[in-house]
Amino acid sequence: MASLKHFFQLFLFLFTIIASGQFGDSQILEPVKWKTSYEKQADKTYALKYTATIDKGWHLYSQNEVEIGGPLPTNFTFKKTQGRYELIQKTQEPSGLEVFDKVFDMDIKYFEDSVTFTQVVKFIKEPVQVDAEVFFMVCDDEKCLAPETIPLSISVTGNTVAQKIPANITEDDITKTEALNLNIEGVPDTTSDSGYLMIFFLGFLGGLIALLTPCVFPMIPLTVSFFTKSAQNKKRGLSNAILYGLFIFLIYVLLSLPFHLLDSLDPEILNNISTNVPLNIVFFVIFVVFAFSFFGYFELTLPQSWSAKMDDKANSIGGFIGIFFMALTLAIVSFSCTGPILGSLLGGSLTSDGGAMQLTFGMGGFGLALALPFALFALFPNWLNSLPKSGGWLNTVKVVLGFLELALALKFLSNADLVAHWGILKREIFIGIWVVIFILQGLYLIGLIRFPHDGPKKKPAKPRLGLGLLTFVFVIYLLPGLTNTVYANLKLLSGFPPPLFYSIYDKEATGPLGLEAYKDFEEGLQQARITNKPILLDFTGWACVNCRKMEEQVWSIPQVYEHIKNDYILISLYVDDDKKLPEDQQFNYLRANGSVKSIETIGNKWSTFQTLNFRNNSQPYYVLLDADLNLLTLPVGYTPDANEFKDWLEEGLEAFTKE
Repeated sequence: MASLKHFFQLFLFLFTIIASGQFGDSQILEPVKWKTSYEKQADKTYALKYTATIDKGWHLYSQNEVEIGGPLPTNFTFKKTQGRYELIQKTQEPSGLEVFDKVFDMDIKYFEDSVTFTQVVKFIKEPVQVDAEVFFMVCDDEKCLAPETIPLSISVTGNTVAQKIPANITEDDITKTEALNLNIEGVPDTTSDSGYLMIFFLGFLGGLIALLTPCVFPMIPLTVSFFTKSAQNKKRGLSNAILYGLFIFLIYVLLSLPFHLLDSLDPEILNNISTNVPLNIVFFVIFVVFAFSFFGYFELTLPQSWSAKMDDKANSIGGFIGIFFMALTLAIVSFSCTGPILGSLLGGSLTSDGGAMQLTFGMGGFGLALALPFALFALFPNWLNSLPKSGGWLNTVKVVLGFLELALALKFLSNADLVAHWGILKREIFIGIWVVIFILQGLYLIGLIRFPHDGPKKKPAKPRLGLGLLTFVFVIYLLPGLTNTVYANLKLLSGFPPPLFYSIYDKEATGPLGLEAYKDFEEGLQQARITNKPILLDFTGWACVNCRKMEEQVWSIPQVYEHIKNDYILISLYVDDDKKLPEDQQFNYLRANGSVKSIETIGNKWSTFQTLNFRNNSQPYYVLLDADLNLLTLPVGYTPDANEFKDWLEEGLEAFTKE
């Protein structure tokens, strides 16, 4: 029962923090710092002390179990002793009163400011190192952070105590880490708007598109009729249909939970995944496969045994659980149509700046769009008569989605090309391939190209011809992107094609929009001192969509462009640059939680530089500094309002001239 209780606690905790939106914060929050010490009590008996220093406003919870729906308790785990020592009693904690916790709406014992946990050990022979792990979660009055596991090791040697430093950390590693630390004062904890409502809307739009596919659309009247006709009374049938829709929504939200666990283990992991060259190539291949599946050359399905097993469960169990398995059966059966759309959502979220939380909002929107028709048509069954009949138009939807999948696939190949500096998919080549893809889509819509599952050849309907016309208009919009003119900046597509300076044409500078941009912080700092200009520090990425939007939609505005060009030294640090550092510059970085990060690439170096100095790991992230490394104003993230960004630059200039 205990393990089942812990499972429900963990599930409720994850659901609570996702609902509260805490993963949308882009800052690195580490409100608890751990230190170790010990006291000798008797011969070979020692009290090991684990002290947590807790930031103001945060709570660290007791080791005591709480009722289901409460926080996860703090827990100490000691590695197998192999006969070297034995634990005396359980880990002890200070006594205290239970306090009402606003987050969980219950009385809970927690600690503020600092707390020391004590574990008494008796050594069998001589004192040795004791390795332990502490599992804990912390909350403030508004949100909770994902639970963490921190290694805590104590070497008991005479009258000294040493906290374990991993064996692969050397003095040289520590020296190189310290060289990255600028010791900048006044850096705030900042958050950026990750566009959750927008990603939810896009997920909802994707779900609506999935509804129009041959795998899902015919299921709507069949399923609603089943609930309304098979139930003993109309009210029960209505509630079952609504519950069915709710379970569809929850299933798609739950699919995003593993990515939150990855994000909590390492705040940079989703960014590392999104910029990983082999993984982007894998995504490219998968999307091409999805496209040809939509074209009708083959069908992607999950094993039939899965859907059969879920269907049997639904029929045999009945009730709430049976309805859940019916919803799960729909998710599995419709995979051949929904899978490619979900793949687009997954890939798009991992290559954006909001990471796992954006994925949850997107999946939630997708699930809600799929679920709504089953509830709405159960409420208003007469609406079923207004649904269009299934037919060839459903296959047209699939084929158009296939062309879109091909266009999206190119984005992943572009990410790999940019990060690895292959130079094979320059901006104009990328746009040229898009031109070909959408010309083919237009020709298909007007009936000049056919695919395997198309019905008998006949004159296309007016809506299909209208969509074909819009496709050709989009192709015309793309054409200036092939030129070396001011019209090549396709602002509506910012973030999808490679940046303007990644071009087949010779460019005067390698920075955005032809600006002079230093790619090394020390070089840029030296230039700022020579010219007596302030620094615009630009944390960016080759695969960062919002970075391209800022450069092509905000920096391109004349007032902003002139400030950056004439008044600032621009230093652009690419946190996803896969180019290897020289061996003598590589080192291991010891994170605050005890884990080790290998600094082997330029991207590793600058992402660590950003996190270490600015407690932030999102991009874009902009900092204004003088040559003495003083902040001129508060840093900002994605700022799509050009006037707001211009005012921010001018605020920095005003502070610089007053010095």
